[in-house]
Formats: sequence, structure tokens, C-alpha cells
Amino acid sequence: MDLHARYEGNDDPAKCTARKLARFDLATLHRSARSIPAGVVLDPHAEQAFSPADDPEALVALDCSWETATAEAFSLRGPHRALPFLVAANPVNFGHPFELTTVEAFAGALFIAGESEKAEEICSKFRWGHTFLELNAEPLRRYAECADSSEVVVVQAEYMADEGSGDETDSEETAESEGTSDRTPRVE
Repeated sequence: MDLHARYEGNDDPAKCTARKLARFDLATLHRSARSIPAGVVLDPHAEQAFSPADDPEALVALDCSWETATAEAFSLRGPHRALPFLVAANPVNFGHPFELTTVEAFAGALFIAGESEKAEEICSKFRWGHTFLELNAEPLRRYAECADSSEVVVVQAEYMADEGSGDETDSEETAESEGTSDRTPRVE
């Protein structure tokens, strides 16, 4: 499965996971949205969850700072899908749900699509990459077993309920304080 990233260049180049993937010939960077081939766009604002049923030939991600990751920024061709509940392992957003780097988004989608070996390969290029797969091992396995987006959303709801019932807050307070309530994919 081909990996393509629309590269905005507005984050720290030393921490840019898409650039590192491109250096290893594991992804292709695009400065222009027009040059990106057709594929499933990984979009945290999408209405539908990514699932094995999507079976894409290519994955497309927008590589930008989370500060500029507005819905308008994701105006790329192709079906848009949101990744389900996954926890970041990168040093900047460690432990934060949904706030993934480009490599974490690609790895999550690859694993869900049945490409676990490629997910492991791209994660191996980062010191913390294996931690992402370890932290999310159970949900990734369960999402990969789902038939479609609606099943992914049901599984995701279980993890989000568990996340919210943890420490001192309930799931609504957690979602509001972390700004994740609008990132929960819905099924069309």
C-alpha cells in the first residue's frame, strides 16, 4: 500500500515524521494537493471511521502542525476517513488520544487494513514507534477484525468509555477538556 503525505512544512523539520519516512523511501511527500494520487485521506474531521472495508490502494495524510489542522486544511481528493480511538506515543503528544503524528496515523491505518508488517516497518524508524504499536495493540487488533465502519465505531465506544472511567473524570469531561469530542468519527 502506497503512503502519500501532503507536506505543509509548518512544523519542526527535525520532528517531521513524514519527512523521515520519505528519506527511507517509505512515503512520498507532495507540496501540491494536485500531485497526490487517489487514496483514502486520513482526516480527523471525517464523518466516517476508517475500517478494513476501505481496502485502499493508497493512504493520504496531511502532514502539518496540530495547531493548523483545521477541517479546511484537509481539502484533499478521495474518500475521507477518521482513525478510531488510538493513543499517541510520540514525545510531543504522548498519552493523548487522537493527536497522532503522520507516521502513527499511517501505522494505525495500515494495521487496521491488515498490513501489520508494513505498520511495524514504518514504526521501526522511530525510537518510540514500537511504543505506539504496544500501547494500541488490543484496539488495533480489534479494529482490524471489524467488517466495516459501524463495527469500528462500536469497538471505539468501548475504549472511549474505558478511557473516561479511568481517573477523576467521566468521558464527557475528558472529551471536552481534551477537545476530542468533535474528533469522534460518526457513521454515515
